[in-house]
Amino acid sequence: MMIPLIAAALLLPGLVLSKTVWAQPRPFSCIGAEQLEDDAFAIPFARGAAQPREEARTNLAAAAERAKREPERMLCVLGHADQQEGGAQAGLQLAAKRAGAVAEALAKLGVERDRIRAEARRAAFARGAVPAERSVTVVLLPPAP
Repeated sequence: MMIPLIAAALLLPGLVLSKTVWAQPRPFSCIGAEQLEDDAFAIPFARGAAQPREEARTNLAAAAERAKREPERMLCVLGHADQQEGGAQAGLQLAAKRAGAVAEALAKLGVERDRIRAEARRAAFARGAVPAERSVTVVLLPPAP
């Protein structure tokens, strides 16, 4: 029984796979991205929301344009959430959803998906006027040597 299912999966990939297929990320790490001062963009979120606020468009567009001008640079998308947004575990899940939403928005703006790594982080690091716990920070990494 298992072999026909595998054969069907191989022969009919369009029926088995979902419409959205993400590229495999290029090998890079976001460790230490929080400490980079340059080329960091704050993307604000409303409390409890998993989608960026309307005023995020400007910074999303700026991050995407910079990334498209410098295709050798990878992007770390670091999501944050407040513990009051459902507790520690729920907050981390919300941070991951926020990072994923921003990564998807950057891809829709023309940034190659394999250059983007989305990660949930504790709220200790974020940039801009939005409270740290309710934002995503997009960091363009320096070019690899």
